[in-house]
Amino acid sequence: MENKRPGLAALSGLDDPVRGQLYEFVSGSTKPVGRDEAAAAAGIARALAAYHLDKLVALGLLSASYQRPPGRTGRGAGRPAKVYIRSEREFTVTVPPREYELAARLLAQAVESDGGGQSRAALHAAAGQHGAELGEQYRLNGARQGSAEQGMQAALRARGFEPCLDQTGTTLLRNCPFHQLAVRHPDLICGMNLALIEGLAAGLNAAGLRPVLDPGPGRCCVVISQGQPT
Repeated sequence: MENKRPGLAALSGLDDPVRGQLYEFVSGSTKPVGRDEAAAAAGIARALAAYHLDKLVALGLLSASYQRPPGRTGRGAGRPAKVYIRSEREFTVTVPPREYELAARLLAQAVESDGGGQSRAALHAAAGQHGAELGEQYRLNGARQGSAEQGMQAALRARGFEPCLDQTGTTLLRNCPFHQLAVRHPDLICGMNLALIEGLAAGLNAAGLRPVLDPGPGRCCVVISQGQPT
């Protein structure tokens, strides 16, 4: 358990209800969050919010920096305010110890070593089938509760993709649940993600949603645009 203690300490820190609420708020924001904003969202005093936010930084769950409010520059702009974003660190705790990530890395290496491409095609097919089954499940269970677009958002959110809409109505995925694998095997994992989400759209009968590869910093490589394919 020696190598698991940092993860255990970090995750245990979220057991505090106020700290957990602040972490969720900062993680869900598309921009750095200041102390006043976080305090208002949690309904607590600024000093208490600052205390818990800095504790989350110490645990490695948040990262902090300083920046001036938008539009304020030069002399008289005031001191930069402390702002917080979700940390890029990852924490995993398993009891007893498990090495699922190692198994996934070895499987990814095996697929990439197949020069004939059959393993990659099988992976894409499996991802597409899983996505279609998941989409059909959401479509049947939520037929009376919302649209296909809402089903897509719910399914992606449940799998950790953290979908959000930009100003054009395109769905961006703020998180890749397979981030470490995507760093080591970007083509393989991005293709798998695309196949998974294409299958999800098919299972939802969401003909108006078009998943495409469009890599960008700090998010999944897949985006979902509105409209029929051209």
